[in-house]
Amino acid sequence: MKRNSMSLKLAGIKRQSEYSPNHIKNDLLILLKTAEELKSMGAEIKILNEEAILNNHIEADFIFSMAQGSAAQEKLLQIENEGIRIINSPKGVINCYRINMVKKLQENNIPFPKSIIVKTNEFCETGLKDFGSKKIWLKRGDVHAVHREDVTLVYSEAEKNNVINEFANRKINEAVLQEHIDGDLIKFYALRDSDFFYWYLINGAQSTKFNLNELKELAFLSAEILGLYVFGGDAIISNDGKITIIDINDWPSFAPVRDKASKNIAKLIFNKAYQIAGKRENYADNKF
Repeated sequence: MKRNSMSLKLAGIKRQSEYSPNHIKNDLLILLKTAEELKSMGAEIKILNEEAILNNHIEADFIFSMAQGSAAQEKLLQIENEGIRIINSPKGVINCYRINMVKKLQENNIPFPKSIIVKTNEFCETGLKDFGSKKIWLKRGDVHAVHREDVTLVYSEAEKNNVINEFANRKINEAVLQEHIDGDLIKFYALRDSDFFYWYLINGAQSTKFNLNELKELAFLSAEILGLYVFGGDAIISNDGKITIIDINDWPSFAPVRDKASKNIAKLIFNKAYQIAGKRENYADNKF
């Protein structure tokens, strides 16, 4: 039975605060702003916490989720397997867990720093010597940073071992040793199935020219490989103009462009939900 757009029922899942270090407010604002835009299109919206979905049935035609916790992803996988579409898919979110992201981007030939995965409960023979550098990055292997120490630039074997031991004490089973690449650090935000793409330089004035179309191509290809629609990331522009993707994030805060991003995210979600509901009407060409 066909329904009008007013009867589209959507559920939004908030991100648990521990997965929003230094971004709790911004992460919440982009979700709420997106929900407001969806309401203006005629959808019915219910906002839930990650915890609320674990033992409750969700009545929705479509779900948009910023959840990152493993328990929430397990539940969302079950919901997705039952036939409800979710953006971002829990499969994509799990692919963004660091060790998964490292493997998938390297396997698909995305320009990415040399990365070695190690067990935190074993002696780590891999060290700075394996990267030919005086400093390397040490990153927790599961979710993105929860604490400041979860992504640490280390300058010695002793410092490396201390951080790995700290990970082990916190029950973080795997870590990633990653090459440090000098250059301009760029942050970007984007949406698949959309021309929305925004980037800015993090560390001061731009010193090296680069091919913006190549950056876009690598960003969207990375998102496709990981299975994301709403995403962001970081890249390094080396002195020779080479672009290296160093991180991809599922549904970041979009803080510098929240208003514009929320309109485009809502449009993307509404289109997907509307199509699934068997409707022809499409908001893709609407101007916001």
